[in-house]
Amino acid sequence: MSAAPSGPAASAPSVVAAHTLVETLVGLGVREVVLAPGSRSAPLAYALAHAVRSGCHPGLRLHVRVDERDAGFLALGLAKGAGLVAGRSARGVTAGSSSDVPSPAAPSPTAPVAVVTTSGTAVANLHPAVLEAHHAGVPLLLLTADRPHELRGTGANQTGDQVGIFGTATRLALDVPAPTGRPGELGDLRAQLGRAVAAATGSRTASPGPVQVNLAYRDPLVPTAADVELLSRGPAVDGGAGSSPLVLARVVPRETATDAPAEILALADEPATVVVAGDGAGDVARALAEARGWPLLAEVSSGAAAGPNLVAAHRLVLGGSPLTAQVHQVVVLGRPTVSRPVQTLLGSGSRVVVVAPGAEQWPDAARSASVVLAAVPSAWLDQAGGPDRLDEPDEPGRPGEPDGSGAVPAAGRSWLERWQTASTAARTVVETTVAGGGGTGPDAGTGTGARPTSLAVAAEVARASQPDDVLVVGSSSPARDLELVASWHDAPVVVSNRGLAGIDGTVSTVVGVALAAQATGPTTVRALLGDLTFLHDVGGLLRGPDEPAVQAQVVVVNDDGGAIFATLEHGRPEHADIFERVFATPHGADLGALCAGYGVHHEAVSSVGALREVLAAPRPGISVVEVVVDRQDRGPQGRALADRVTAALGG
Repeated sequence: MSAAPSGPAASAPSVVAAHTLVETLVGLGVREVVLAPGSRSAPLAYALAHAVRSGCHPGLRLHVRVDERDAGFLALGLAKGAGLVAGRSARGVTAGSSSDVPSPAAPSPTAPVAVVTTSGTAVANLHPAVLEAHHAGVPLLLLTADRPHELRGTGANQTGDQVGIFGTATRLALDVPAPTGRPGELGDLRAQLGRAVAAATGSRTASPGPVQVNLAYRDPLVPTAADVELLSRGPAVDGGAGSSPLVLARVVPRETATDAPAEILALADEPATVVVAGDGAGDVARALAEARGWPLLAEVSSGAAAGPNLVAAHRLVLGGSPLTAQVHQVVVLGRPTVSRPVQTLLGSGSRVVVVAPGAEQWPDAARSASVVLAAVPSAWLDQAGGPDRLDEPDEPGRPGEPDGSGAVPAAGRSWLERWQTASTAARTVVETTVAGGGGTGPDAGTGTGARPTSLAVAAEVARASQPDDVLVVGSSSPARDLELVASWHDAPVVVSNRGLAGIDGTVSTVVGVALAAQATGPTTVRALLGDLTFLHDVGGLLRGPDEPAVQAQVVVVNDDGGAIFATLEHGRPEHADIFERVFATPHGADLGALCAGYGVHHEAVSSVGALREVLAAPRPGISVVEVVVDRQDRGPQGRALADRVTAALGG
């Protein structure tokens, strides 16, 4: 029996990725590419040759040189020459003209010139040109092909450690894994290239220079006949179901951030917008939301988690409200890391505008940024009471948001009002759940004699914290609990180690914050920590006899282990046989004895009423307030709460 004829060969992931890279660089303004021949860089060679031959990009020029050292300096010369031409154009000087009339508009920052090499010593031969570009501030994009990760360190041919080979001479060095064809990887590649070009041009740092993008490619490296058509057509799409054109972030130069171009200013006219305020966003996030009439989804350490636009328990609202699917644009300030639903929103296909004042990098874990700004345009803040109406009906077959009476608002109701209604409904469910103890028994809740839950403790700490207070929050469960229950018109100063969100060193952080805050006068400093966070840095309680005293009240929610894992996939019933030992990690530590060893006052409270009294009257010096709660129901309680919010929102 003869074999059935085979269908067309699937496109090689390396070929598809190289095509996407070329299309992306052209979209980012790259017009000059220098290529030194080699085998590992073959996907790039094919992609560039076909892009030039097809005529899809008339401005793209390919230069081929047999020596990588020459190729590097040719790229350097091209970039220097382009910079001179741009400078002459900005002054209104053109060839054969001595006119002093200025040109109508200055050009954008000069795009980098790309240079392509294969792996091995070929990369090292770029070093002289890279050093010159570094010291002269010339934008170069070093596209260095490499073997895939599994061949590194094995003695494979032409395979060395070339990631970061140029040391401090590059503005940025990226190592891109070998493509596999997985859904989303082309979008990831484009996001990395956007960062690379921004770093090379110095659009956010005013310090242009060379950038290395190390590109691993796995065999096959040669396009099939079907691939030739791919290489000769326009922009790629990301593979998988529902494929759509890839998004390319526009990085607005720092010098035009507050006085933005018209097309950037027009983004403020998108009514179906929400503001996401992550850690360190600052009060500008709240000001923007209130000026534009946009809902505010703020983490407690954002510096913006208060005011009329704040959406309470926003992670539950995002997970349970039909409004989430109607978001067209998200403006991100700070670095959001606490909530998975927020990351899902950022990767949902809505336009994402990132405002990041930092010098170089910007937060974009979802790799979905459409626009990157160094500051909020002043016009966005000046136009108070901007468009906040979404005059579109709800999605077909999906209910609108209920108001307090359970009625469904008419289409065209204010976008902000609809989110506020959802916020009120979610807050009511959360408060009712906390008051009832979250299902832990008839003696639980927020009554004065009630046995506390972790949410009830967080609610009492939030209630006790005044606008002039400082509240240090542990990076694990406390940050998430507080986000659900805090309801501030004017929030206290909230501090949390969200840079890498570790639980280490938090007690010492509390002491440092208190010493700094109290240097200028009496300030109430309070902390809300989990038991593992406290135990991780219990040595932070130690103070030598010659060290200054500090005033801080440390509330420790003790559930004898890592309760946060119960709320994640690890807490599912099918993992129960190993969960307790390797995730929950019960410790049985005597916190009172530990505190006594350090000479620190310790007080254990067993009711909400007792906790409320202790919070109202902090003791002098450092004091530890221990509240024992039950961990066993943490996962089911969290899922039940989310279900109740979803039901209340009509999701």
